[in-house]
Amino acid sequence: MTHWWEKLTYLLIRLLSRLVGRVSPERGMRSGERMGRLLFRWHARYREIALDNLRRAYPEKEEKEKRHIAVKVFENLGKLFYEICWATTLSDEDFGRQVTIEGMHHINDAYAQGKGVLALTAHLGNWEFLAVVGQRIGHPMSVVYRPLDFKPLEHFIVKMRARFGAKMIAKKKGFRKVLQRLQQKEMVGLLMDQNVAWREGVFAPFFNRPACTNKGLALLALKSGAPVIPIFLLREAEGYRCIIQAQVRLIRTGDKTKDVEINTAAYNRVIEAMVRQYPEQWFWVHRRWNTRPYCPWPRESH
Repeated sequence: MTHWWEKLTYLLIRLLSRLVGRVSPERGMRSGERMGRLLFRWHARYREIALDNLRRAYPEKEEKEKRHIAVKVFENLGKLFYEICWATTLSDEDFGRQVTIEGMHHINDAYAQGKGVLALTAHLGNWEFLAVVGQRIGHPMSVVYRPLDFKPLEHFIVKMRARFGAKMIAKKKGFRKVLQRLQQKEMVGLLMDQNVAWREGVFAPFFNRPACTNKGLALLALKSGAPVIPIFLLREAEGYRCIIQAQVRLIRTGDKTKDVEINTAAYNRVIEAMVRQYPEQWFWVHRRWNTRPYCPWPRESH
């Protein structure tokens, strides 16, 4: 941050987060739910994005059910806002006790291979607290992310993640840095559930529709041989549950293009399965199918 107003805005964000975070969890979560419902009612653009995505993903569901899921999604976002603020008021030990971990043996098996670990995750539950998981299991992770354009908020988010031992890797030109971290036997997390441009991705099925998906994880796995381990942090009635799944088997056919497509499709299947189990906790307000497959106009017959 170079401008005085950016520094002032950052301090105001910190102050606001501390004030909100001092509200008790019970009241804070209820307030987060109410804020989410208000956002659903007032923000027509994001409401329609969520409903449109749900219609694409669940054509078999009634409109009433899809609207119910959409409301819960906005409530989840309101809770997420409160939780980020709440975390700023807790010690690392107190916050760590809020998280239970399942499948730790999958991480141990992956590290035993000696090639580092690629953590496959998504904007599901409370993804911002995945850094806490890395600290809890004794393997702090680096996270590949796209920096925010609003610098004061970007600085706040980075400092929050760094507090729990996370190292940030900017998505742009980050491929080499990720390989370096893997060579150092570290864990690197990648959020793989958002739409990307043509040049960055390949089309792979997601809810039975072609979704342009970042090909970076497949390229990194093929290049490094590092195991890909799915990790998700879900919100429950009492705290959070981290689900660590078995390694996603890497497919090598000898055809690099085909290998990237096959492995990326496998990653999408893992994420889709989790979203289907917890649809209210996924980030449906993002245009997941925004990039369309190329389809040239047919020539007119004469």
